[in-house]
Parts: sequence; structure tokens; C-alpha cells
Amino acid sequence: MPMYTGGQVLDLETAVKDGILGGGGGGGVICDDVTTPNLGKLDLKKMIEQLDSIEVPSVFICPISLEPMQDPVTLCTGQTYERSNILKWLSLGHFTCPTTMQELWDDSLTPNSTLNHLIHTWFTQKYLAMKKRSQDVQGRSLELLEVLKTVKGQTRVNTLKELRKIVTAHESARKTVAENGGVSFVSSLLGPFTSHSVGSEAIAILVNLQLNSDSITNLLQPTKISLMVDVLNEGSLETKIDCVKLMGILFAASDIVPSLSLLVGVLRLVKDKRHPHGILAGLRLLKIISTQESLGNSIISIGGVPQLVEMLPHFNSESLELCLYVLKVLSSIPHGALALKNCSNLIPNLVKLLMKTSENCTKFALSILLEVCKLSPEESAATAVNAGLAAKLLLVIQSGCNPELKQLSSELLKLCSQNCRASIFISKCKLTRTLQ
Repeated sequence: MPMYTGGQVLDLETAVKDGILGGGGGGGVICDDVTTPNLGKLDLKKMIEQLDSIEVPSVFICPISLEPMQDPVTLCTGQTYERSNILKWLSLGHFTCPTTMQELWDDSLTPNSTLNHLIHTWFTQKYLAMKKRSQDVQGRSLELLEVLKTVKGQTRVNTLKELRKIVTAHESARKTVAENGGVSFVSSLLGPFTSHSVGSEAIAILVNLQLNSDSITNLLQPTKISLMVDVLNEGSLETKIDCVKLMGILFAASDIVPSLSLLVGVLRLVKDKRHPHGILAGLRLLKIISTQESLGNSIISIGGVPQLVEMLPHFNSESLELCLYVLKVLSSIPHGALALKNCSNLIPNLVKLLMKTSENCTKFALSILLEVCKLSPEESAATAVNAGLAAKLLLVIQSGCNPELKQLSSELLKLCSQNCRASIFISKCKLTRTLQ
């Protein structure tokens, strides 16, 4: 039986032979065997859902919904659609073909059994191949866990590397490892006498697994945290990022106080302009740990404030928002506000950022400026107004942004006007004499 698509009449063999479905001749998706048995045993809807990320041949796609067809029917014009979609089109009073806009001389729908069979065959093959790969990686994951219990030295490192590659690439492998005691076992490999090569691979595996409360409690043991800090400060860039991600998970679920060595390592990662992924991971961890005042004081004590301020112009929008959040938290601590005031480039940098990225960035920047200006009103207000702050604040107040931003801007504008010479304030605001 022929199949109709795009005005062409195709048969099953021609579709595969000519590469339309990626058969022997083309660079498309391969349909290896169109005679797969027992097709009726597999539910097409389920297969389509589980293969949602795979590239589907265009002839399988309904022109109306742009989704794979499960019950293709053909109109008198030769165009094929998903039955439910074309029925809805017709029920709305349309008597034309949606693709060609030709008037229908016959509104009957002909089931396209050839295309239906081909769709079912293609999805079945892809689904079975996916299941086989999944079963293979699950079995290999279990084998590697068993091997790890008996090997030492470089063999252990190599085995961990292979397991890390599998769990990084396959969700089914991650689930298998977690369900078979893998989290507990890999965690047990971290200790005071663990080599950095073993520690790096173990951390890279753990950061990909789902950790429950018991696993987190186990990993928060001082000897394990100490090893993570050592690996953070001495490992490769990839290892540093894995360490920071794992510690972010651990610290988010506990009140543990990180060591100064850990904070130094995180700040060093954030300062490395060459690696945006490392910057982002480091800032996410700083956001988690800065919310506790004692930890905020630790960041301040090791010179974290000027380092973060220096990096502001180099961050992308996501990193910038995280950094400004951290600085906002630190500005609420007296020592933090003082450290920010002592950064000569802080106010000009923050003024430039207002209304340039997100509302959150503007809100955090305004909060920081308000805290700094409160600390030394006359000095900071003059610097801020000269940097163009007053004009920016008027812009925020007149914009359609949220009330919180307008409130912050009003407070800051009032503070500046009270602590800056009137002539300078007016000229920098670009106010007319009437507004004055």
C-alpha cells in the first residue's frame, strides 16, 4: 500500500532505499529492519514518550501538531495527518487541507496503514536498542562495583574512571549504582589515606548520584571533607568543579562550617576568568555558605570582598547575579560593609550595572549601594553621584519595575540629595530648574 507524504506517493521499500528514513543510502536516521516481529506488543505512545529527545524522520510528523503520528490518516489531497488533529480541524468548520489549503471534495479519512506500520517499526527498533543499551550499562555498572571491592592501586583508579564515564552518561547507570549500595561504597573510598587520583574519581561519581540524608551525613565526616578540600586545591579544573558541586550539595543540607582553606580554593576557582563553568560552580557554593553570618565573616577575613568586586565586570549575567547576591549578604555584616566601602571601584562598577541585566541584579546592586552609603554618607554619596547614580535612580523610579526597586531607589536618592552639594546633585540628575 502506498504512503502519501508531501504530495509524493511512496512505498515502504522506496522510503528506506532512497534514504528518506535514513536507510542504506542516506545520512539520516537508520531504520535497520522494517520487519521487526511482534510490533503489537509494544505501545507506540509509550515509546514516543520515552524517545522524546530523538530526531524523528519528518514523514512521521503531523503537519498540524508537529508531533509524531500514532494514527495517520490521509485526505483526498494526498496529505497525511494525525487522526485526532485533522478531526479537530474539520470540526472547527474548515473544509480545506491545512497544508495545501485546497478545498476538500471529499472529507473522508483513509487510514494510512503503510505509514502506521513504518512508524511503529521505526520506534520499536529505536526503543529496543535503547533498552538494550540501558541493560548493558546497568550490567556493566554492577560488574564495576564488584570489581572495586577487590582491586587496589592503579587498577582501582582505572575502574573508577570507567564507572565515572558510565554514570555521567547514563541515567539508568546512576539509578543502578544508587540502588545497589554504590553511594555508600564509593563514599567509603574517601578517607585520610586516600590518594588524590582515587579521591578525584570517587568525587566525580558521587556528584552525579542522588544522595539521601544518610549519605550526606556520612560524607560530612571531617576526614572526608578534608580530602575534598585537598583535592579542590590541588586537582585539575574538572576535579575542582566536581568538588565544589559536591560540597554545595553537602553544605546546603547542613550547618557545617567550611575551613578557610576551602574558601580560599573556591575564591581561586571564581577568579579564574578562563573557565566560566568553574566560576559559576564556585559562586553557587559561596551563595550557599554566605547566608550564615559566621561564614560570611570568614569570607570577609580572607579578602573575599575585594576579589569578588574586582571580578564584577568579567562575569556573565548568571554569575553576576550570584556574585551580587553574595555581596549583598556580606554588606549586611558590619565588616563586610566596611570592606565594600574600601573598594575604590565598587560604586562605579555597581552604577554601571543598574538596569543593564536583570531586576535581581539591579535590586542587589541597590541594596549594596545603600549599605555602603549609609556607612559614610558624605563621601560615598559624592562618589556615587559623580559616577552617575542619581540619574540612574531617577530612571529606575520612572520605569515600570517592581515597587521594591523603586523604594530602594527612593531611599538612595534621598540619601544622596541630603549628603551632596545641591548644584552637583542637580546637574548630575540633569534636572530642569522647574523640577529643582
